[in-house]
Amino acid sequence: MREKLETDFEFTALGTDWRAEVLAGFTTFVTMAYILFVNPSIHAGGMMGAAGSFSATLLEGAKMTV
Repeated sequence: MREKLETDFEFTALGTDWRAEVLAGFTTFVTMAYILFVNPSIHAGGMMGAAGSFSATLLEGAKMTV
């Protein structure tokens, strides 16, 4: 299975390996988790409120990663 994934995602052609890909995935996850909690506090004074800002950030992040 590992070889099939490496072939499908062209690890060799792109010059990457599992360590780099897992680190990139972890970095993306941590960044999105940070944004989900910081963005509502930035927009807290607006008309949307913290809950609405959190929901909007969550939905937009999900939409942009699909």
